Amino acid sequence: MHCPFCSNEETKVIDSRLAGEGRQIRRRRQCLDCNERFTTFESAELVMPRLVKNDNSRQPFDENKLRNSMVRALEKRPVPSEKLEQAIGRLIHKLRTMGEREVPSRLVGEFVMEELRALDEVAYVRFASVYRRFQDVTEFEEEIKSLQRISEVAANREQMSLLPDLLGKKER
Repeated sequence: MHCPFCSNEETKVIDSRLAGEGRQIRRRRQCLDCNERFTTFESAELVMPRLVKNDNSRQPFDENKLRNSMVRALEKRPVPSEKLEQAIGRLIHKLRTMGEREVPSRLVGEFVMEELRALDEVAYVRFASVYRRFQDVTEFEEEIKSLQRISEVAANREQMSLLPDLLGKKER
């Protein structure tokens, strides 16, 4: 690390601490030539994959675009902003851990729909109507029926998981 005061290449680390919610390391350094002290911050450079659009054009991932589309779908819905931020965090983590340099934008849309389905069903249908370009009311009806089937299957799974517990208690 070069000293910002005298440009000497020799500096020593005096103190290191976590910063930025554990995402950065804050280091106090001292120049070995002029003895001036300064602070540096280190953070991991994690590259997001580029998005491949339907027309095969490529563009960088934009977290603000993702957030704005989810906020628009969740408008006037009773979902706390912390839940939204957690969902966005899961989406970004999923994209990073895929290890791909490029991902189809359709896949990101599907990930968004998964997260919205878990957050709020109305927001999910709103997003799906724009994302899948619903043309008439019957497409809304089909999506709602599909959502109801998924909810019923999930509810049945939860009920089924209770049966072994009840049977185990009766046998004791």
